[in-house]
Amino acid sequence: MTWMTVRLELARTPAFPHGSPARSFVLRLPIGADGSVDQREYGARPEMATVRRFWPNEPDRRGYMVPTPAGWALSSAPGGMDGSTLFQLDGHVIRQGICVTLTEPSGEHLPFEVKALARA
Repeated sequence: MTWMTVRLELARTPAFPHGSPARSFVLRLPIGADGSVDQREYGARPEMATVRRFWPNEPDRRGYMVPTPAGWALSSAPGGMDGSTLFQLDGHVIRQGICVTLTEPSGEHLPFEVKALARA
C-alpha cells in the first residue's frame, strides 16, 4: 500500500465528445497493490485523504475524501458529510485509463478517466 495522487479528467460526454482536461479532480488516497482503496490505511490517517476540484470559471474547491454508505464524498472537513460530489470508487481498481463515475450534488452522473497516478 502507498498513498497515491490520482488525477481524474472528465471523459467523453454528449456535451464534451472529446472529454475535458479542464474539468478535473486530484485525489490523494491510499491505494493497495491490487489497485483498490486501502480502507485500513485510510482509517489510520483519514486527514491525508484530500481532494481538489478544478473547473473552468469557478474557484478551485479543496476538501477531504470521506467514505459514505453510497461511496466516497468530497467534504470540507475530515470525517464530515456535507453532501458534495460523490465518487464511486469502491469495487473499482484505480489504474491509469479506467473510468469512474462521479455524482455531482445536482444528481448528474459524470464519467471521469484516471489520467495519472503518482506516489503522494
